[in-house]
Amino acid sequence: MLPASHIKNNNIGMFSSWANWSLNNGKLVYFCFILMKKKSSNQLWKVLGTSFSVAVTIGGTIGTGILRKPGPIAEQLHNPWLIIFLWVAVAIYALLGVSCVLELSLSIPKAGAWYGYAERAFGRYIGFIVGLSSWLGTVSALGFGSYTFSEYLALLIPALAPYLIYNAVGILVILWGFHQLGVVMAGKSQEWLSGIKAIALLLFIGVCFWYGDGGVWAENAPIPSKGTLWSGILAALLSIFYAFDGWHTAAYFTEENKDPMNTMPKSMFIGVISVASIYVLINVGILYSMSLADLSQSKLAASDAIGHYFGPGAGRWITTFLMLSILGILNTQVMFAPRVIYSMSRDGLFFPQASRVNAAGSPTFATHLTVGTACLFLFSSKAISERLSDIATFFFVASYLAGFASLIRLRKTEPELHRPYRVWAYPILPWLLVFISTAFLVGTLVQNLSSLPFVGLFMLVSYGIYKLVLTQRV
Repeated sequence: MLPASHIKNNNIGMFSSWANWSLNNGKLVYFCFILMKKKSSNQLWKVLGTSFSVAVTIGGTIGTGILRKPGPIAEQLHNPWLIIFLWVAVAIYALLGVSCVLELSLSIPKAGAWYGYAERAFGRYIGFIVGLSSWLGTVSALGFGSYTFSEYLALLIPALAPYLIYNAVGILVILWGFHQLGVVMAGKSQEWLSGIKAIALLLFIGVCFWYGDGGVWAENAPIPSKGTLWSGILAALLSIFYAFDGWHTAAYFTEENKDPMNTMPKSMFIGVISVASIYVLINVGILYSMSLADLSQSKLAASDAIGHYFGPGAGRWITTFLMLSILGILNTQVMFAPRVIYSMSRDGLFFPQASRVNAAGSPTFATHLTVGTACLFLFSSKAISERLSDIATFFFVASYLAGFASLIRLRKTEPELHRPYRVWAYPILPWLLVFISTAFLVGTLVQNLSSLPFVGLFMLVSYGIYKLVLTQRV
């Protein structure tokens, strides 16, 4: 029987086609419904649950950074205990952030995450800025990620090397086509991709512990002098902070969750704890299997560790895993970025077509626009793409800050708002996260001072668009 949550107040009579797999008493039952859609409700489907929220947290967070960062971080800090301490510290930041996001997402169960919170707390213009920057940041990351995927693909198939941009566009087009099949298929694919990624990483961790002989842990390397120590800690914290970006991804889909009040808290905490555990174990494993001299010179520590034990040819397996990892993140981004402009469009802050939902539950026009813009970024110059990537990093951190500040403001402006979940230790915790996020934002600007004029230009242009165009819409 078709779940009642798939039927929207008689607005949807019969859908075009839909397939679902369910596990019932240990037996896999395949249901296929041939249906016809009479009238679209333009509403997102409430079909996602706990397994998806955990999967999208893992898939939206774990990328190539965890396999690349251990080398540069070890070169800066030397001491394995200090390195692990910093990874644990940022993991705690993400866990505390989950508590804040849960209050916001469950009291404002709206697609788009940071956009919805900022718009509700600070008004339409701030909401527009947060939403647009969040969307553009993800779009630029989508273009950059697909290009990186094509680079790894060319390592496996050298004949593709002259066609990197076209390969990147090709993978985006494939993902675009797949997501037209609907939210159910997209959600299941994310669960599979994240599951495979987690298993592969656990196998890698096992190899490191099985074959390792102490590595950096056995060397007892001294901590660098104060002058280089603090700059090294700052650089390492920023790298680790970016590696954890994505811990909040499940919040983009609160509106599509079947039972958000019961499933969101456990799924977000399970997701972040799983990511943090994998990150810490990978670092411990790599530090256990490589010497400081080798690790400090490594650009891709995971590949070098596997190559040390199984020969250079084993590096192809790491390349394959990197492609899989990137594919999981791309799949997540193609899924959540359209939700931002879908929500903005519904509020009159984006093109009205972006609020369209197709017969399979996907925000179809918003997906077209997201993938199409990412392809345009790919065809722009490499310098422009890299600059967009730098700006995106700034706005990602700014979104965190806006979210935590929104929680504090809403507690004051809407004290009677129904809050099924309340943040721990209010107001100390959100204020602490505002302070930490501000520090990270300043650190991002210090590392990318050349991007500051582009950030200013973005703010100026977006304000002009808002005043001249969007203020005319209700």
